[in-house]
Amino acid sequence: MSESSRPLLVARDVTKSVRGPEGQLDILRGVSLDVRDGESFAIVGASGSGKTTLLGLLAGLDTPSQGHIGLDGHALEQLDEEARADLRRRLVGFVFQSFHLLPALTAEENVMLPLELEGADDARKRARDALEAVGLTPRRRHYPAQLSGGEQQRVAIARAFVHGPRLLFADEPTGNLDQRTGHHISDLLFALNRDHRTTLVLVTHDPMLAERCTRHVELDDGRIISRSAGVAA
Repeated sequence: MSESSRPLLVARDVTKSVRGPEGQLDILRGVSLDVRDGESFAIVGASGSGKTTLLGLLAGLDTPSQGHIGLDGHALEQLDEEARADLRRRLVGFVFQSFHLLPALTAEENVMLPLELEGADDARKRARDALEAVGLTPRRRHYPAQLSGGEQQRVAIARAFVHGPRLLFADEPTGNLDQRTGHHISDLLFALNRDHRTTLVLVTHDPMLAERCTRHVELDDGRIISRSAGVAA
């Protein structure tokens, strides 16, 4: 398969099991999927279906019990944590349901943080550009407690996007927001996907949000039970 046609993200027969008080618990059972470069892809399912566990495996935050996960041609299960972290730093951004902003830092400083950790000498300018892209320039000196939930999520999106990731993971990005604000956040994520060709992988329990994606799969009890038309397996 050529470099240009290879999927950016691949899972093959992925299982994840953990030991509990009552024995082995199978969280994922033989999951396979492909995510193409530049598309939007949703993982849907009820609470406890395994979708957040799958997201963590696809992002290299954890390793599967069995199976293969490939990110940009790298087999994640063969990499140690340091190598996976380096790959995430170069290729991946994250948006979480709970924002994960540092309360003692302003919006601008929160967005600057990943750039400063990389030693970027233009961190402030790039952070301001990212905040402008999400419409928060007037609020850049405000602290998280001074921002609404929707504004905090926009800061989180700016922070995730500031280093220009090829792949953006979003775990229930509208879950803590009211319907109107959630729709605005969704519009913003899909605009970043469209305008910058950033691959977007969403975990959501909202079928309407999933339908906005290019493709989606549905999980139940750790298995994929349905796929939208054209999803490669």
